[in-house]
Amino acid sequence: MAVYTQVSAEALAAFLRRYDDVGDLVSAKGIAEGVENSNYLIDTTTRRFILTLYEKRVDAGDLPFFLDLLDHLAARGLPVPPAIRDREGVAIQQLEGRPACLIRFLNGVSLSQPTPEQAGTAGAALGDLHAAVADFAGHRPNSLGVADWRPLLERCGNDLDRIAPGLFARVDAALERVESAWPHDLPTSVIHADLFPDNVLTLGARVTGLIDFYFACTDIRAYDVAVMHGSWAFDAAGIPLTGVGEALLASYAGAFGLSAAERAALPVLARGACIRFLLTRAWDWLNTPADALVTRKDPLAYLRRLDWYDAHPEAFA
Repeated sequence: MAVYTQVSAEALAAFLRRYDDVGDLVSAKGIAEGVENSNYLIDTTTRRFILTLYEKRVDAGDLPFFLDLLDHLAARGLPVPPAIRDREGVAIQQLEGRPACLIRFLNGVSLSQPTPEQAGTAGAALGDLHAAVADFAGHRPNSLGVADWRPLLERCGNDLDRIAPGLFARVDAALERVESAWPHDLPTSVIHADLFPDNVLTLGARVTGLIDFYFACTDIRAYDVAVMHGSWAFDAAGIPLTGVGEALLASYAGAFGLSAAERAALPVLARGACIRFLLTRAWDWLNTPADALVTRKDPLAYLRRLDWYDAHPEAFA
């Protein structure tokens, strides 16, 4: 979540009048966390909402897929925030020249440093998600899959060395190794592809919300596990957290299952996930507008994860 597009109080009040039973605007606060879309916390006279304006990285043509997925998961009892439809039955609106949705607010807090118990319940929630999408008919290619990492690396180019000396060469070599070992025969499904701790809401160890599905796509199912491991099993600087990765994997496997082939592929999938997030963070680091209300994330934290995975291939055994 972030704020790139400013919304006036007058425009927001008019926007809310499109809906039945949402109340009148009381306050709106921009949310700085994240890097993808513009998000506001909205309080009205009746309740609380999230307003999302979709920025350029999200293709407006993909929005029906995302919203259908959220409706599907909500219907199966998962704690996800479906978009609210206006009195005409429309979910995707226009506001300040951007596609926009009013989204149900979910209680809970996102974690900055999860415990093994919290990682375990979150891993089980990912397993529940994978079970719930088994009969979901939607399909969306991964726009940031393995085939897209080298073009992104080339777009970043030698500017990567402004972040750290020699970074381009290190990522280039790591990516070549990942590309040569990438599996092509594992089960695929719709995946979240971005289930970081800040995209899971909790109360204690109980998961109360799975949010931010705007990278959801069809790809290798175990890649979703690798993305989650890399984001949960380390602190913000990329230092491993004791017991967290193990708890996440055990709970996911218990909730959904993890085949021997999937487990064997996790080391290369995890290294690939490191490269993916290193590159997108680096791109944002180099290109985020100076006046954007957004928290930029450290690309080098994923270089440290990559180094750790290279040194600990037994982590997924």
